Amino acid sequence: MKIIPIGIIRSPFKSKSKAPIQPVKSKDRGRVEVFKKYEKGLEDLEGFSHIILIYYFHKSRGYELKVKPFQDTVLRGVFATRINRRPNQIGISVVKLLRRKGNILYIDNIDALDGTPLLDIKPYIPEFEPAGRFRTGWRKNINK
Repeated sequence: MKIIPIGIIRSPFKSKSKAPIQPVKSKDRGRVEVFKKYEKGLEDLEGFSHIILIYYFHKSRGYELKVKPFQDTVLRGVFATRINRRPNQIGISVVKLLRRKGNILYIDNIDALDGTPLLDIKPYIPEFEPAGRFRTGWRKNINK
């Protein structure tokens, strides 16, 4: 398996202790610097209100199969939590896309640490997800 970063996430958070535990708890803005060689892949993304960032927890080391979640006192199976210490340290965040300028995405509700390697970006499409009201960009006329 070969996975390579496509960019870097920039945020105000330099340490895990300062970062919010999930995007919904964040009021902070950040940006995603997609490497220039992948910039064409960002076309049509600005029509979406929210995007899914998939990234590597680069500051996380090791894992345990039973963990205590952030807001719990009971040990839980790691796969029943969103804790960052996992066998494959892959994180996801649904963030609000404010705007795009070239290879830079300006985002709201960031919870990742500054310098986090970005692995992929996907548009948030409500009909593919459980619930919510979101803009779907160019997809808004597909089902009509």
